Amino acid sequence: MVNNMKYNPISALIRTEKTVFSFADICILWNETNLNNARVKINYYVKKGELISLRNGLYATHNNYNKYELANRILRPSYISLETVLFDSGIIFQKFDSVFLISYTSRELMVDGQFYNYKKIKNEILNNPLGINVSKYSVASPERAFLDTIYLNKDYYFDNLNPLNWEKVFSLSQIYKKIRLEREIKKLYKTINYVKRN
Repeated sequence: MVNNMKYNPISALIRTEKTVFSFADICILWNETNLNNARVKINYYVKKGELISLRNGLYATHNNYNKYELANRILRPSYISLETVLFDSGIIFQKFDSVFLISYTSRELMVDGQFYNYKKIKNEILNNPLGINVSKYSVASPERAFLDTIYLNKDYYFDNLNPLNWEKVFSLSQIYKKIRLEREIKKLYKTINYVKRN
């Protein structure tokens, strides 16, 4: 029996766990080695509305794509951290409009109505995988985001330090090699323990 259903290349994208695709991703998933053919096909599906062109060769199959996934793909290497992780973890209570990331350069971008705020950090810190969870996108653990924030900011106010695993905080702090950061986390640790005792 012949299957008369017409093959739709978009289904190859939808079947993956990704929601954001680079040009290279699409070429691989479509088994397309001719880059010009790939561009023509992509443009065709963008015009049909089956692909959404987001930015600089990044595409989605629907409007409900994962913004963290896109954030991670705009600049590489990068990982989600700072206020985004701190808020999601309950360490700060103020929600920000931007998605905050650590990267090799500082830049603020708007894509599809969403702000993405990248903060520069030394390459040896950026490229250290400790405390970074990688699945569909790279995201700092609460402890790593906490340390990134102290490293980049003096006298930052945290609303709630209870979610932190302090053993992990002290272990991960070795990545930064910064005396001010070590002093600050010791001070905060003493403060939280004093509050718990009284």
